[in-house]
Amino acid sequence: MIGVESHPEGSVLRVRAHAGARRNEVAGEHDGALRVAVTQAPEKGKANKAIADLLAAQLGVRKRQIELLSGETSVQKRFLIRGLSAAELVLRLHSLKIPAGRRDDASR
Repeated sequence: MIGVESHPEGSVLRVRAHAGARRNEVAGEHDGALRVAVTQAPEKGKANKAIADLLAAQLGVRKRQIELLSGETSVQKRFLIRGLSAAELVLRLHSLKIPAGRRDDASR
């Protein structure tokens, strides 16, 4: 299950990032985090911005509602989704088209 926390301004989403990928995509779930791949290189915050933009598009929120809380230089990140409750975020995550067989890596 993807980690979602309540926050006074909305909700917090755990993300496992993969920068420099072949395409931008929500690639599944890994250790309780949403796996997100972006084509941008991890330099000067470009990949973080690309991840935030992709999250906004996939979750149906404005780009300005997404803020990186932690993990600026790490693959493990936490994004604040302003104005979206934890329950609503969970519903939107379930509606994403996550590739079959990639929802949970517990078998590793």
